[in-house]
Amino acid sequence: MECDKGLSKRYMNLKPEEVRFVDLFRILFSVNIDNKNFVDSKARKTKEDTFDIRWLIFLSIVAQKLLQFVSKPLSFIGSTLELLLNLLSFNTNIIVLLFNVLRGKVVVPDRESANFKSFVGKTDERTELDANIGRGDGMRYFAALSSMASKVSYENKAYIKAVVEDQWKMELLGSYDFRNDFQDKATTQAFICRDKTKDQDTIVVAFRGTEPFDADAWCTDIDLSWYKFQGAGKIHGGFMKALGMQKCAGWSKEVKKDVNGGGPLAYYTIRDMLREILTENDRTKFIVTGHSLGGALAILFPAVLAFHEEKLLLERLEGVYTFGQPRVGDGKFGNYMEKTFRENGINYYRFVYCNDMVPRVPYDYKGLLFKHFGTCVYHDRRYKGKVSTIVKTISHIGLI
Repeated sequence: MECDKGLSKRYMNLKPEEVRFVDLFRILFSVNIDNKNFVDSKARKTKEDTFDIRWLIFLSIVAQKLLQFVSKPLSFIGSTLELLLNLLSFNTNIIVLLFNVLRGKVVVPDRESANFKSFVGKTDERTELDANIGRGDGMRYFAALSSMASKVSYENKAYIKAVVEDQWKMELLGSYDFRNDFQDKATTQAFICRDKTKDQDTIVVAFRGTEPFDADAWCTDIDLSWYKFQGAGKIHGGFMKALGMQKCAGWSKEVKKDVNGGGPLAYYTIRDMLREILTENDRTKFIVTGHSLGGALAILFPAVLAFHEEKLLLERLEGVYTFGQPRVGDGKFGNYMEKTFRENGINYYRFVYCNDMVPRVPYDYKGLLFKHFGTCVYHDRRYKGKVSTIVKTISHIGLI
């Protein structure tokens, strides 16, 4: 398929849905897998990395095929487990639940209610902002707010609305399910809120991370497709697709007609909303955040803004705060982003907790060479921070 890849002249796009059993052997043993039905590629090969790349492609495709195969039972397990956990909380505790069963008055959880929590939400039910960190505390406040927003992003729309408006006393601008053009379904979630007072006006964009029982999200994480942009290096294709890259138009500056007929695309929808709001008020700024997969999307959002030379938005971007973020690009991409952030005065802090494996993938392997960049705020299992001198002012927050 000949498609305009937008700003990318070299790329490798994996299509596991088109892989047959015999193709798996071709991946490992064929010296030329380019332009097969399961690989759309315009990549420069070297003798040193040809087999390594084929091996990584093999692992990625096999894992995606397995995830696609178990997607429905995996979703059922997750849904059932969430229902059981909420059944206990909706009925107070196990004793009251048993009593209600005997009386025939069991309170059945409503998945769309503001009281229903996701599996992730059940592991940590905190939603309150740190009372010791106020709006005047700058980066400390934005980091603390981002940590809660990243966590709340896993919840349903009613829950998010209740937390943002009733607890945080902020304005909810919207909760969204965004379409992945390559998976042809809505796989990306985010919410946007506005923290506006007489002294400050900040918009928060929070991307949801990988839900434990969501096969589509896991496929995004392990999709080793990549796109190489002039001057910006090689970038993880799975994350780019989740952010809103178009199947044939790539990262065209505007959405091509009929491309988003199946639903909105994350980058374009959020960018257009920010354009409108920032144009109305000169003092409005915004931050972008996310956990895990959400962290990857958070760092790629300003990258695409830079590709498109969105000067207004870059100037108003106060900072990017990610938690448990995986690697998203190679060393050249890191240099490109550091230069972009430096020129526009954008803060970037990447929070890492102890032995979390997600920040360590994709591996810094010779077939990929993905690298982290920017300031890392590392916390051990006792939440003791290890940071560079330029971020000592936020070292005691204790975020993961």
